[in-house]
Amino acid sequence: MKIFVAGLPYDLDDAELEEFFEKFGKVISAKVAIDRATGKSKGFGFVEMPNETEAKDAIESLNNISLGKKTLVVKAAEERPGSGGGYNKNRRNF
Repeated sequence: MKIFVAGLPYDLDDAELEEFFEKFGKVISAKVAIDRATGKSKGFGFVEMPNETEAKDAIESLNNISLGKKTLVVKAAEERPGSGGGYNKNRRNF
């Protein structure tokens, strides 16, 4: 199950995010979103856990807690719809 986490301290890295969620079970991946232009954290990230029960427990336990000066928002990640735009290589021009 993929989890969205917002309100992260800007100095938190992937390893620390993973460690934070490992208290609830196995973590497949943990990624803090990084701004490409500045190389700094955007203050949110994603965690993937294989066990849905453990993931839901983490969401319930961590949502709305204070971490530093911020309050965490932890919820199930929403699947992104396909972008749809871009070049269509199968398109024919007559």
